[in-house]
Amino acid sequence: MKVPFAKFAYVVAFLIVVSYAFITLRGPHGVAALMEKRAQIHLLEQRNIRLNQEIERKREHIKRLSDNPGEQELEIRERLKLVNPNDKVYIIGERQKK
Repeated sequence: MKVPFAKFAYVVAFLIVVSYAFITLRGPHGVAALMEKRAQIHLLEQRNIRLNQEIERKREHIKRLSDNPGEQELEIRERLKLVNPNDKVYIIGERQKK
């Protein structure tokens, strides 16, 4: 009588483990969540690559500015709208309607 009861207990334990695994894998923390997290990781890795490229471009731009005073002057003129005291500035724009 012990052998059939032991087999029955093993079968029941196996079914419980399989059922638990099935419910766990289909739940909110299961395979679907894993796939979603992998997709998020992929997106964040791509964003990191783009940001690293942008940082590298800015470093090169800063290096060019520090090495070349002429380019510094052009940058100052463009960004800050500053001019030398002897320069003549012409402002061309549309006429304002009254």
